[in-house]
Amino acid sequence: MDSTTQRPSGPGPLPHVLVIGGGIAGLAAAARLSGADGSTGEPQARVTLLEAGPRLGGKLLSGEVGGVGVDLGAESVLARRPEGVDLARAVGLADALQPPTTAKAAIWTRGALRPMPTGHLMGVPGDLAALAASGVLSPEGLARAAEDSTLPRTEVGEDVAVGAYVASRLGREVVDRLVEPLLGGVYAGRADQISLAAAVPQLLAIARRDRSAIEGVHAALEVAAANANPTPVFMGIDGGIGRLPAAVAAACRAAGVEIRTDTPVGELRRTQDGWTAVTGAGETLRADGVVLAVPATAAARLLAATAPRAAAELGEVEYAGMALVTLAFRRAELGELRGSGFLVPPVDGRAIKASTFSSNKWGWLSDSAPDSFLLRTSLGRYGEEEVLDHDDADLIERSLADLREAAGITARPYAQTVTRWRAGLPQYPVGHPQRVERIEAELGLLPGLALCGAAYHGVGIPACIADGRRAADLVTGAFRAKETMGA
Repeated sequence: MDSTTQRPSGPGPLPHVLVIGGGIAGLAAAARLSGADGSTGEPQARVTLLEAGPRLGGKLLSGEVGGVGVDLGAESVLARRPEGVDLARAVGLADALQPPTTAKAAIWTRGALRPMPTGHLMGVPGDLAALAASGVLSPEGLARAAEDSTLPRTEVGEDVAVGAYVASRLGREVVDRLVEPLLGGVYAGRADQISLAAAVPQLLAIARRDRSAIEGVHAALEVAAANANPTPVFMGIDGGIGRLPAAVAAACRAAGVEIRTDTPVGELRRTQDGWTAVTGAGETLRADGVVLAVPATAAARLLAATAPRAAAELGEVEYAGMALVTLAFRRAELGELRGSGFLVPPVDGRAIKASTFSSNKWGWLSDSAPDSFLLRTSLGRYGEEEVLDHDDADLIERSLADLREAAGITARPYAQTVTRWRAGLPQYPVGHPQRVERIEAELGLLPGLALCGAAYHGVGIPACIADGRRAADLVTGAFRAKETMGA
């Protein structure tokens, strides 16, 4: 598609938009702008996507371990939020979508694998009986949690740390053994720093409405059950979630998007009639609009001259790093492993933070490699990134030691891979929503520019896709406003 491509409704060529960043948010923005995802029905812009690295997809990455294809990054998409599943269907992966074979997870705490309690919201129980039956909490912890029913209301104001609110209602043990490992699985962060408003807004609404957290969660879960959604909570893709970026990119190319990898942008400037980007190789590209789909730190650098206050705020966004250790075993050498895996509360002092029994969790994986059993562990979280500097052999041995103690695994893997995600997950501290509002307010003064990605409105795949589409719509909305003013 060249610069003479005509607008779908009206004279003149389509505006040119640069999408900087080829993760799932940037790809979603390009698909929206080009009409490749079917959401607009027709192209809204001529699109050039620039990715600094050698591949597309960001934290969505597939690879091989021991000859078996497996995800080495994100492995599932929240299906109750539609954007991820809808995009997969739009780019030809409808038949590949699969729910987990099992979602029965455990918590390795207090010296044993214990079943994840039922009836909770991000670890906050709505049923003390179910919590007691799980054995996750000590008798003292259960007694403290029960005090929630008699304690006076906890005032949370505009925002509060998740850990602070939950501890005030139910005690520290609920935070340490339930909330912390669940939040850590999403953000690799710390409950005492993560924003309730940004991370668990449903719980913030309960805190403002109900005196008792347990009663509020119970009521919310009853409402959810009454409006039961038959859709599985999560979905995977046969062959791995890492297939999604390639499928989106193929659809974008078919719609005329120019996609260039190994093309970092070193400078971004506002011009009288649009934007100019200068690549690391010194090439100058001109555009009518820009979607910045890069980490906040990179966005801060590119916007330092044009939007210094927004850049300063972006520069304050912190990230957590983690390592994934993927292990391939001979199934015949393993004892029986049940469930989808387990979480590990940091308070227990283990090396690993979680383990996923991938061959149990995903039917496509066990079907493609029936004689192998793949699982993975994660290590590292916010403030503990030094573990990523350990060599592969050390991370593998740490993982095997914990797997032996937790699940009785004594076999040695026949293949293994360590994947490090440095600065992989943005942190959402208290006040994060207000920071994003300030950033977007300043950038609103620069029509034709929009940010998107995990650092702003959610870290999950559907949230990133939604943010990419939102950014695309902001840019095209600016074009329409300009046309209206000039009419």
